[in-house]
Parts: sequence; structure tokens; C-alpha cells
Amino acid sequence: MSRVRRPPEELFADAREGDRSALARLLSLIERGGADARAIGRLSHPLSGGAYMVGLTGAPGAGKSTLTSSAISHLRSLEIEVAVLAIDPSSPFTGGAILGDRVRMQEHATDPGVFIRSMATRGHLGGLTLATPEAVRLLDAVGREWVLVETVGVGQVEVEIAGKADTTVVVVNPGWGDSVQANKAGLMEIADVFVINKADRKGADQTRRDLEQMLDLGDLGHDAWRPPIVSTIGTTGEGVPEMWEAVLSHRAHAESSGLLEQRRTQRLRDELREIVAERLRERARELCSGDRWDQLTDEVVAHHTDPWSAADEMLAPVDA
Repeated sequence: MSRVRRPPEELFADAREGDRSALARLLSLIERGGADARAIGRLSHPLSGGAYMVGLTGAPGAGKSTLTSSAISHLRSLEIEVAVLAIDPSSPFTGGAILGDRVRMQEHATDPGVFIRSMATRGHLGGLTLATPEAVRLLDAVGREWVLVETVGVGQVEVEIAGKADTTVVVVNPGWGDSVQANKAGLMEIADVFVINKADRKGADQTRRDLEQMLDLGDLGHDAWRPPIVSTIGTTGEGVPEMWEAVLSHRAHAESSGLLEQRRTQRLRDELREIVAERLRERARELCSGDRWDQLTDEVVAHHTDPWSAADEMLAPVDA
């Protein structure tokens, strides 16, 4: 028996009233993209702007999920409600699937003050780079004041997503490797807070010295903000309160210096540009099909016309 399809407007109203299943359904629609996702964006945007987004990124195996779980426990001890988006572009799963060590986060699943969602978007217009801000905006609009975005790795997508947070926490381990790796991944440029997780392991002190040296040598462009370095043990929660204090300190700095407003403005500009670019790419895919397209392609292959002239003809309806 097929499930009755509920319109986004109805789901949104219920989610605003605290209906978690309606919120989960809305996030699924955002992941899928299309007209429903756009409708949700139109509903969410006027009600957004209050939530604070914290990105957690770092190499696979750094213990980000365990650390995120400990951060949730700390926030709940302070009676702070939180939403978590766990980003994994490579996962074969969809929707609310919990991936790998993220099972540890499920100890919070029955807590009404915690909402956890894994996102592994495929086929969305713009992919995760567009689905993630739309999901954060929705969580913001339904009243979540803190949104943690945890990424599974340090690929281009993950670093891009984490780097657009209000505060970005970069998690490393003792013996994490040389600074070249970090610079290649772009982690040094996006870090607002460094966390040395699994700090009870050998090499933690050397890792701290390496990070301090890189901070001394680098111009990080953080408006005089020097990322603090915090040591944690995610499995026990040791150091997590200090990590959260570092996040709060960065937030205070970002708000007082105007950096937060600047980042959010740039984030929206980038998102708008990406939406326009994706819509144009979608239109291009539509144009590059059909009989006329096949005919022009044959003419180019036969050297009866040049590619630029053929492209001009195909783009004529757009340029008109």
C-alpha cells in the first residue's frame, strides 16, 4: 500500500510543531532535489538565520563521530538542543542510514533534544554542496539553535562543506602526518579550532608543536583570530568541554568582529551562484539533445561547421 504523499507545506507546518517524522521526510525531499526541495527552501529561508552551524572535519579515522557523540552529551548536560548532519558523499545508503562508527551517536536517538541525520545525496541539483545548506536552513527554521555538520573525510566536497560553517573544527590525531598533507587538503585554511583527538596516544605533544609551528608560519586570514588547539579523548569525553569553550570563544569573536555576518553573506552569495550555475547546466543538458543537436553534431564532425557556430545556434533560444 503506497504512502499518501503530503505536500511540503503541510510537512513543514508539522515539523515546526515538533513532528520529527515530518522533519525527516522534509530532509529526504531536500536530498532528492527538484520542485519539492525548492518549495521547502522558500518556506525555510524567511524563518532562518538564528541557528549556529559548527563544522567538524578531519581525516577518516580521526574519531570525529565519537567526538561528535561526546559533544552531544556535553550540550545536553547544559540542556542545549542540537541537530547533527553527518555528511558522507560516498555512502551507498540514503536517508537516515547510520554509517560505520556513527552507530555510537545512536545512544542519543531517543532524546527529543537531539536530531541526527546522515546525508549521502546522489542526483541532487548541485549535490551535497547545495543540499547541506538547505538542510541546515530547514533545521534552523524548525527551531534548532545549534547544528553540527560532521564530514566523513577530507575530499573537496567535505572540506568545502565544513569550511562554510560559522565555526569549523578540524580534528587530527597524534602522528597525523606532515603539514604538507594538511595544507593539500585545505584544512589549515578553514580551521577555526584545532582538536587533537585520541590525545592519550603517543605523539600528542609533537602534534601540538607541529600545529603551533604551522600557525606561526601561516597567514590564516582569520581577522586576527588564532585557532586554539584543544586536546580531547572522544571515547571518554575528556577535553570536550574545553573544545566547546573554544567554539564559543570563536563565536564571540566572529560576532563582535563582523566576521560572522561576513561569512554568512559570502555563504549565501556562493550558494546563489551555485544554484544559478546548476540551473544553467541543467538547461544545457536539455539543449544538448534532440534531432537538431544530433544534426549539428554531425555537421561539426564532418567539418561542415565549427563548434563555436554550432554552439551559438543551440544557445540562441537562451540568448534571445
